[in-house]
Amino acid sequence: MRTIGLIGGLSWESTVIYYQAVNQRVRERLGGSHSADTLVWSGDFQPVEDMLFTGKWDELGELLAGAGQKLEGMGAELLLICSNSCSRVNDALERVANVPVLHIADAVGTEISARGMRKVGLLGTLYTMDLEESFYPEMLAKYGVDVIVPELEDREEVHQVIFEELVRGVLSPSSRDAFVRTIDKLAAAGAEAVILGCTEIELLITDKDTAIPLLPSARLHAEAAAAFALAD
Repeated sequence: MRTIGLIGGLSWESTVIYYQAVNQRVRERLGGSHSADTLVWSGDFQPVEDMLFTGKWDELGELLAGAGQKLEGMGAELLLICSNSCSRVNDALERVANVPVLHIADAVGTEISARGMRKVGLLGTLYTMDLEESFYPEMLAKYGVDVIVPELEDREEVHQVIFEELVRGVLSPSSRDAFVRTIDKLAAAGAEAVILGCTEIELLITDKDTAIPLLPSARLHAEAAAAFALAD
């Protein structure tokens, strides 16, 4: 089994999803009391949030690349940035890594392709839903997938809920209802499914809440990592 290196704390609320998912998948595959060989770097999220808000992407890239080097030095054989917004600096990590770096959008794209879908909605922070700056449209185009996002007012509401509630562990029924309404609009616009393109959103809503399938990016990313770790 290969050792998985999780670059987390982005926020720690969703890093818990990663840790749980990789261990669940390994136990499903190997049975018994097996669990994943995992290393976790979990940093202070407040400085990261400040970098996001001020557009200091180069500084963020340096921070996460350094985290990846620490994990690799401790024996990680695969690296993941446990965040969608922060995956914008995935290239900075790849430049210094000597082990594979699994991009979150590739894990999502593989799942969409397996389901035969061609048009999906995307929820996330404003950085992720900005189709001119986000990595999602270009990366999912490799899988033959078109990406649509909510209207500006809904994007701003989603962004606000993520940073004022979800990263702080606040799960509000009214916010859940607002997200479901936004997903319904994306479905009406032709989305066959919706990417939960902020890892914390998976704490708030599930497929049980919506009329169309959800694509939980954190869980898909973690499960892809577990599959890599267990591959011959």
